[in-house]
Amino acid sequence: MNLITWNIQRGRTPSGECDIAHTAASLRQVADADVLCLQEVSSGYTDMPGCDGANQFALLAHHFPGYVPVVGLACDTAGEGDGPRRLFGNMILSRHPVLQVLRHALPWPPDPAVMSMQRIALEATLDTPLGLIRVTTTHLEYFSRPQRSAQVQRLRELQREAVAHASNPRAGAPGGPFAAIARARAAILAGDCNFLPGSWEYHCLQAPFDDGTPAYADAWPLRHPGQAHAPTVCLHDHPGRPADPFTCDFIFVGADLAPRVAELRVACDNAGPDH
Repeated sequence: MNLITWNIQRGRTPSGECDIAHTAASLRQVADADVLCLQEVSSGYTDMPGCDGANQFALLAHHFPGYVPVVGLACDTAGEGDGPRRLFGNMILSRHPVLQVLRHALPWPPDPAVMSMQRIALEATLDTPLGLIRVTTTHLEYFSRPQRSAQVQRLRELQREAVAHASNPRAGAPGGPFAAIARARAAILAGDCNFLPGSWEYHCLQAPFDDGTPAYADAWPLRHPGQAHAPTVCLHDHPGRPADPFTCDFIFVGADLAPRVAELRVACDNAGPDH
């Protein structure tokens, strides 16, 4: 199973405009992915740089017709006048059947000193040739460390809860919302975490559980032991680049899947956004 995680920055191209067709072509250039985990997908915004208000969720589904589109909205606000609602969030596109989708609002404690926004974790249980896999994509808070720390702890709680569900299947009824649909034990967590390798949040997310829940493991050192993480942000050399290249995008896997990680690489795609 090939998986790509990418903060598409609203489909931004190196020249600054937003072009989802360009994004789709870049994704295909990177790999023939079975699962796409995308962050910063938007709809209805005309006041963000390069955005024309297009529904990027619908456009991405159009560009990947053989995939099941799964949408998770972090922001859903009124538009200007009679305009469409403004939507912003994450998306999963899967070639494999999607058995169940859960949308988790992450903690958002007040931190009035900085800008912030609601964040989510979008979870989908996929029926893959490897068995059931729970894929979660997220985009954690950038400006507020207290909020980001709370969100990391919530991701740990969700891992504990999901494994408990997998180990103790709930009673169900045939059909309807009480149907006992499985929640996978094997887990992948991918996205823009907005923390650095070696940070408190990085180590907290991977800390062992006291009840035997499989801990998350960063997939990079599994395939590149002893090597520093390849940078994932500020890769392109252009005027006004805000910082030197660094890493804040990760793929974490549960202990069940850690031995099965065959390859992990950062694609230096000069056609896509600087992320």
